[in-house]
Amino acid sequence: MFRRIKLVVLNFILMTIVIIVGNKIHLFLFEKNIDNNSSDVYLTEKEPNLSILIEVDRKALYLIDMDENKVIKKYPVATGKPDSPTPLGTFKIVEKAAWGGGFGSRWMGLNVPWGKYGIHGTNKPGSIGYNASQGCIRMRNEDVKELYSMVKHETLVTLTSGEYDPFGYGLRTLRPGDRGADVAEVQKRLKSKGYYEGSIDGVYGDGMKVALINFLKDNNMSITDNIGYNVYEKLGIIIMD
Repeated sequence: MFRRIKLVVLNFILMTIVIIVGNKIHLFLFEKNIDNNSSDVYLTEKEPNLSILIEVDRKALYLIDMDENKVIKKYPVATGKPDSPTPLGTFKIVEKAAWGGGFGSRWMGLNVPWGKYGIHGTNKPGSIGYNASQGCIRMRNEDVKELYSMVKHETLVTLTSGEYDPFGYGLRTLRPGDRGADVAEVQKRLKSKGYYEGSIDGVYGDGMKVALINFLKDNNMSITDNIGYNVYEKLGIIIMD
């Protein structure tokens, strides 16, 4: 009986020692893990602040690190034909998808208010460097894959053409139904003068037409729904050579 009690006590002591030692080992490893995790957190590189600049007239796309103020990558692109120009202005990437066919291997959609435009690959690599698309930005498939992997949703994309954005394509005569950055700029001017109450969507619709006619009446100008040089001038839109 006495011998059995001694064995029970001995087993209890051994179990206690095992538990205490085990807890100390666990605590040591846990604290070491915390230190390692903390080190990883502080050593993690900050996500780069990237944006995209596209010079439509030069057929070039630049990936820019905004914090470092430097160009990371430059890619050749194709842009819109004269009758389907690439939109000008600053937009955001709002879609990312792995499309195929004529869109090559990747698609990055932009939030252009007057149409569906984006940056994508192509099954016509010979078109790169030319005015060849319906307004989208075409890239070589290997290039668009690389760009796609580096940018995220909400990345800013600025498209320019020459010195006179949003009139990089010149002062065209605007008519009802026209769309573009120049239409949006006229809407802004009419809104600032208290005539236009609609959204700045770059679409010449009925609301913009009414605003234009009221503006013309108040300025004793000939009534028309076309916006030509005289109207541009009255709105303060002048392109200097």
